[in-house]
Amino acid sequence: MKNNIEIEVKVTYLEHQSDVYASQYSYAYTITIINKGNVGVQLLTRHWRIQDETGYIEDVIGEGVIGQQPHLASGESFQYASGAIIKTLTGSMKGSYGMVDDYGERFNVQIPEFVLSKPYTLH
Repeated sequence: MKNNIEIEVKVTYLEHQSDVYASQYSYAYTITIINKGNVGVQLLTRHWRIQDETGYIEDVIGEGVIGQQPHLASGESFQYASGAIIKTLTGSMKGSYGMVDDYGERFNVQIPEFVLSKPYTLH
């Protein structure tokens, strides 16, 4: 398969950076992007949709990730860490990466929805 990109996500609640009384809950997330296709690709843009449990949605759109637009040859991966602050104890994130392959073909990679929550807060 030409463009076969896998996304892995790990979320950590940052208790020491959260302020319950100010309704600010901080989360770190680590994303691993794996190129399982047989053509190199470059990440150009990102679009995140962050939602808290009240239904409030924030869209974050921009170039690259953490100031980079990484190129991944076939079989390579790229990992980065970032964070989000929401106003409720739980929330979710999902989105997409805008990419271009080595042939100049642009495509989007969906980032599956993942939950922002403290461990053991969901049943």
